[in-house]
Amino acid sequence: MISKQIKEKGIFAKLLEKGIALILKKECKYIGKIKIDIIASSLQIINGIIENIYIIAEEINYKDLLFDKIELEGNDIKIKFKINNKELKFKNNPMIKFKITLSENSLKTILLSNNWNWIGDKISKGILNEDALEDIKINNDQFIIITSKCNKTIHSKERVNIKINNGNLYLENQSYNKSIKIPIEEKVFINNVNIKNNLINIFAKSSISF
Repeated sequence: MISKQIKEKGIFAKLLEKGIALILKKECKYIGKIKIDIIASSLQIINGIIENIYIIAEEINYKDLLFDKIELEGNDIKIKFKINNKELKFKNNPMIKFKITLSENSLKTILLSNNWNWIGDKISKGILNEDALEDIKINNDQFIIITSKCNKTIHSKERVNIKINNGNLYLENQSYNKSIKIPIEEKVFINNVNIKNNLINIFAKSSISF
């Protein structure tokens, strides 16, 4: 996604960018960096139309879900925005495209956290026949899960593949010939996933509303 720039951006576009940034920071526990670029004339914004919007955010904590980077792109968005209280509503539930980047540390922190460790344990039991997730490694662009048996110090290490099927994300263990679907909101459709430079990149689309 390549952000486009308007040489002389209107005051309404700037105000809307600041308003959306405030809303996103309010929704998240933490955002390290955020850049928003709105492509729309002042007349379009007054009429509640955003031609294009590009958002790049880094170091995001959303409900204890940690993302190293999120890149988002939306087109032909119809909005209702109140400048005085920074209230934003979508009129048309627009479809957005986005890319999520996760590092080994972010993924490990999520799956070992109190809020999300049930997913890690579900992965361990579902495709590795083990009781608990102990650690995650991404090495040489390979995804490795380390697990343990309950009340035992024996650890098991297995390479796991990441697969996409009908917009859903799966983890697959070829040794056990098992796979498990990762729970994601139904409106999210995963287009592609890869591991590059030891980072997991997820490409998806979703409708949004608030």
